This record gives sequence, structure tokens and C-alpha cells, in this order.
Amino acid sequence: MPDPTISDVLRARRLQSAHLSPTPLLSYPALDSTVGAGIRVLVKHENLQPTGALKVRGGVTLLAAMDPAERARGVLSYSTGNHAQSLAHAAALFHVPCTIVMPKDPNPLKAAAVRRLGAELVEHGADFEEARRHAEQLAPLRGMRLVSAANEPDLIAGVATAFLEVFEQEPDLDAIIVPVGGGSGAAAACLVAAAISPRCRVIAVQSRHSPAAHDSWRSGRCVERPNTTAAEGLATGSGFELTQRLFRQHLADFQLVGDDDIRWAQWLFMRDARTVAEAAAAAPLAALLAARDGLAGQRVAIMCTGGNAGEAELRAALSAAPSGG
Repeated sequence: MPDPTISDVLRARRLQSAHLSPTPLLSYPALDSTVGAGIRVLVKHENLQPTGALKVRGGVTLLAAMDPAERARGVLSYSTGNHAQSLAHAAALFHVPCTIVMPKDPNPLKAAAVRRLGAELVEHGADFEEARRHAEQLAPLRGMRLVSAANEPDLIAGVATAFLEVFEQEPDLDAIIVPVGGGSGAAAACLVAAAISPRCRVIAVQSRHSPAAHDSWRSGRCVERPNTTAAEGLATGSGFELTQRLFRQHLADFQLVGDDDIRWAQWLFMRDARTVAEAAAAAPLAALLAARDGLAGQRVAIMCTGGNAGEAELRAALSAAPSGG
């Protein structure tokens, strides 16, 4: 499949314009103080999207670009949550039949949102990979268009509009940190940075409990790895060819953080930025804390990619808070 280009990103912004608004890039003195090392931290608030997550940009772009015959077939995909909501939201906008396969016992907040948007939700398998395989079998049986969670140029171009906004709002960034599950967000950051701000380092982050994308990038080929993180948006067990190809062109670094580090970062988001960040969205802050010595004195954007944290996840994050904190 072809790599998306910066022209595709500009086209995606035009396709989105009637349906989505830009999100803010904000700084918080308390967060700067917590991170330390003279780093200016800027938070891109994709948690303020209609679905509460960055991925809606990809879903809207993908369905807006489809011809009427393809829309009539409907779309079928697999997800742990935010990609599901993205497609369900876009399908409702464009009156397209939509089916989503999620692992059994999904995040109830995300599952309810998918159903509320009118999509059919199929629960199958213990994890992302089992849901993925079921979706790949189900789509041809139903005659629906299978939408990959990451190997979709239009999804990446759509998500990349967020990074156009980042560089328009802050042209002199030194680095941007992006969480990775399938990798569409970090691939989009690589695409935009390479085109308009090549001096800016793109840093990816994944949980060390689900390191497939990280290990795929390190090895130069897509590999499978155990997938046990509690961070739903990072919970993938294999690399995706398209996103990995874009990583190899411009990604500066790829870090792994622990789930405990992510829960601590979620708490810091709540305390210092008054922001509810789901686990995947807190991973960039966890990575920044781990790498701050190497980023001292720099301007660093972190992508708060979603705010769809369930009750159990929020309780776990609050349990990370120090007594009296």
C-alpha cells in the first residue's frame, strides 16, 4: 500500500473541516515544575475531540474519502476502544453500516459509546490479536470493507492533521512524544515532522508489557510479542507494516515504560493539568519523565491522545497518588 504524503494530510484537513475543530496545545506551570530540567511541556488536548480521542480524525477522513458504493458495503474493524469509537462516529455521520469487534469484557465506557453511536459491537477473543483475527474472517463473510487498525493510509493522514496543528501552534518544538499501539499516531507525527519541521525529534512510547511495535522498529521487521499491558490503547501484540515503514523514515527514538509509570503519569495529569488522560494518553508524560535529562531545556509536546478512562482505570491512577498528594 502507498505511504501517505503531506498532500494527503492537507486533503484530510479539508475533508474533516465540516466535522471536527482544532484542539488546543496548552502549557501548565505545575507540570513544567514537576518535569523539571528546564523543559517547557506543551500538552496537545486530543481528549477534547467529540469521541474523547485523537483517532476520530482518522475515521472521519477514511469515510469521507470513500465512494458511495464502498460506503454502502459498510465497514468492519477491530479495536480495544478509541479506533472503534472513531469509526462508529464517522459511520453515523455518513450513514454507513458499521461493525466493530472488541475483545471480551471491553472498557464499558468505550463499548457503550460504540453502541450509542449505532454500530454493532461483537465481543470476541481474550485480546486485541484474537479480535483482529475474528474481524479478518468476519468481514468477507458479511461483504463489508475491513478497516485495519493501522495499515490504512487515510487513517494516518487523518490523524496527521493533529500534528499540523501542533506545528502551527508551536513551530519551534524540539521534540514531540506520541504513544503507540498500532502506531498510526506516531507514524502521522513522523510524516508531518519530516515535511514541515525536520529538526523536531519524534519519540514514540509503548508499554514494556506490550512491546511489539517497539521491538519491530528495533529489529527492522514486524514481530509478535506478548501483549499484557493494562493500557488498552497500547495493547497490541504485533507490528503493522505501514506504520513501521513510516517509523523507519523519521522516528528518532522509541521508549518503553512500565504500567506503574503510566499510572503515575495519569495522576500527574490530574494533579498538575486538571486533565483526565486514559492510560495510553499518559504514556508520553511517563516517557518524558524517564528521558528528561536528555531533553533538558527543550520545548517538548506530549500528545494527550484520549480521555476515555473507565472507573477501574481511574481508581488505579488515583491509587498511585502519594498520601496527602
